[in-house]
Formats: sequence, structure tokens, C-alpha cells
Amino acid sequence: MRLTILGGGGFRVPLVYGALLADRAEGRVSHVTLYDEDPDRLAAMARVLADQAAASGAADAPAVTATGDLDEALRGADFVFSAIRVGGLEGRAADERIALAEGVLGQETVGAGGVAYGLRTVPVAREIARRTARLAPDAWVINFTNPAGVVTEAMAEELGDRVIGICDSPVGLGRRIARLLGARPGEAWIDYVGLNHLGWVRGLRIGGRDELPRLLADPEALESFEEGRLFGADWLRSLGAIPNEYLHYYYFNRDTVRAYQEAKQTRGAFLRDQQRGFYAEAGRPGQPAGEALAAWDRTRAEREATYMSENREVAGVGEREESDLESGGYEKVALALMRAIARDERATLILNVRNGTTLSVLDPEAVIEVPCLVDANGAHPVSVAPLPLHAVGLVTSVKAAERAVLAAAASGSRADAVKAFALHPLVDSVAVARRLLDGYAAEHPGLAYLR
Repeated sequence: MRLTILGGGGFRVPLVYGALLADRAEGRVSHVTLYDEDPDRLAAMARVLADQAAASGAADAPAVTATGDLDEALRGADFVFSAIRVGGLEGRAADERIALAEGVLGQETVGAGGVAYGLRTVPVAREIARRTARLAPDAWVINFTNPAGVVTEAMAEELGDRVIGICDSPVGLGRRIARLLGARPGEAWIDYVGLNHLGWVRGLRIGGRDELPRLLADPEALESFEEGRLFGADWLRSLGAIPNEYLHYYYFNRDTVRAYQEAKQTRGAFLRDQQRGFYAEAGRPGQPAGEALAAWDRTRAEREATYMSENREVAGVGEREESDLESGGYEKVALALMRAIARDERATLILNVRNGTTLSVLDPEAVIEVPCLVDANGAHPVSVAPLPLHAVGLVTSVKAAERAVLAAAASGSRADAVKAFALHPLVDSVAVARRLLDGYAAEHPGLAYLR
């Protein structure tokens, strides 16, 4: 099989390639095409992957080619992983800075930052979807690009159910809960529902029995894992569910905004500076074999250890536990999804797909994040119980903001873009929404289409 990775110079590409190297099953990926607009990042990442292949000792490691030509990258692909970042990390840092100056959250996918990122990414994602439909009509697109829910919904306008969004947050959460309850993650059924970065585990069935109430009744166990420490046992018992970690931005919004404003630099600025150093080191000519991979390993370890550090500071929980730093995230979800489709190896995965009739509070075209049964015909969302009222409010409000992003990207209307900011529950003023749009439009060339 042939796999194309759009955003092939991105930092997390070695996670995907590492998973491919470990896949020894018949019919595995034999060729990987990396596409990126930045030739320096592309060259550095190709070196890391070459080091990975050499270190694996595999004689049949997937061949890797790199290109800056999108059409060339798409032709002949069986699967396309879309992992682009429009505006780069410089854009992310600006998203955060501009929002915080207005006293609202500028996180990459949540709040004003997520709206800004969506406004400049959706037009690009739609064009990628159109070109994929023309040049690789039989390919399946697996979307990694954030904000994953709205980007997947935009691509589905052209690709229908042949685009599926993935995220590792629900997987990590379910894995941690299952282990606490004494089960292997693959043996547990996770009752998870919501939107991307806005979902809740409402049950975890082991052998047909829901064991989540047992966890909720044990304060010590609740506060022994990442989300339990973030939210606190009392709040989790009040909810009767375990929220995705990104809901910390909603439930503790003022505290988090204050912590981000007081931080030395935002997450985007930290990653921008960190990765600038990594790409310079990995791309340096004449370095010994293995050095590019070693530089990537060091950078990744620091990146993972500092993830959501401001949120942990708000919660007073200190550094991440060793068990929360392990890999096994989105690259394994992507590989399991690809294998299920390509080989008809049925799997159950939490994915971002079109709603159909799954959640009655949303229309059929809305992309949601729920458990899906996957086979050769794609991903099929399972039936879920209705959302509780407070979750309905959050889900429908955020979906309304996402729909305004889609409308603005299609119309080029400034009014639609202001509406996208103003409708988001973490932006509390139309006047602030207008100032946000002015600030982002002045900073990002990718928003020049708004009139």
C-alpha cells in the first residue's frame, strides 16, 4: 500500500513511521510519500526517518520519498494522512498572544485560537479534499489536522465518509481509566461521546459490566491519573463522568486564562522556539548516522513533559506522571484505522465522523467524536445515549461556532467570521469578537480572503 503524509515535515511524522516499521502484517504500507511546502523541514524529517529505518534493522522498511508537489504526492495514494499546519507554529503563537491580550483563551483548538486556526485552515483543507477527490478518488483520507472536528467536516463536503478524523486524547483517557480498573484497554468498551476536544467518558464496560461508578466512588483512585488530578475528585463525581482533558479550558476557564497570561511564554511560542532548534540540528549536513533521530527523541521527551503545564499549575498537580508520557497515541489509532479498512480487520475506535442519527441534537452532517465500528467500508458510529443537558449546551454552542467558521471560509464574509468568534462559549462579547478578528486579520496573510 502507498501512504501519503501531507505535512510530511511535521514533528510527529516519526511516530507514524515508527508504527509502520513495527507493522509486520501482510499487506502493510510499502511506500511513504512526504509532502511539505517547507523543503528544509522536509529534508530534516527524511533524515529522521532514515535513522529510524536503519535503527530498526528491517530489510523491508517502507520506502520514503519527499516532494513539494501536492499533485505528485496524491497520485496513486491508497491512504492520505492530512497533518498540515497553516501558518506554522508562528501562527499558533500569534493566535494565543492576540486572544490573551483580549482576556480570552487562545489555545490551538479551543476558544478564539481554535476559531482563528479554523478560519485559515478550512479553505486549504477544502482545496486538498477537492484535489484528492480528483487525483486519488479511491483513497481514504485520515485527518490529523486541527481543529480536527471542523476540518474533517469541511473535507467531508467533498469526500463524504472517505475522510475520517482522529485524535489521541480519548484513546489516552480510556487507556488510563481501564488500567485503573484492572483491565487491558483492548478489553474495555469506552462509552465516549462529544465533539473533538469536547467529550466525556460516561461509562467503561468490562465483561459487560459498567465499572466507571466504582472509579467515581474512590477519591484516591480518581486523583491518581492525569484527568483526575486536573479536574479533582469532587467535580468528577458531580459530573458522573470523566471529561476529556480539553474541557479543563471550559470548566476552569478564568483560572486557565490567568495562568496563561502569567506564563513566561505560551505553548505555541515554546514549541516554535523548541522546534526551530530541532530542525536546525536535524537538518545540519554531514552529521553522523543516528544524530537526527536522537535529536528528535530528546525534543519529543521535553515536549510531552511540558504538555498542558499551565492547566496542571492551575490544578496544583505538578509534573506529569511517567505513565502519562508513554506513546501509543494517534499514530497507533491511525494504523489501526488503516488496517481495519485495508484488510477488513474489524476494529472499534473513537473517531471523528459524520453524525447521521447518532446524536439527535445535531444534524446528520455534523462531525462528532464517538466510538465507531470500522471495516472495509469505513467507520460507522455506534448508537449512544442522549447527552445530559449541560453537555448539550456546550456541544451545540461549539458546533454553532464551527458552522460559522465553515460559512465564513466559504463566503469570505467578515460578518460570518465575527459570528464564529462571538458564538463560541469562551468568547464573551461581540465587541471582543470584532477586535479579535481585526487582530488576527492583521497578523495572518491566510485571512486575507475575509472581506
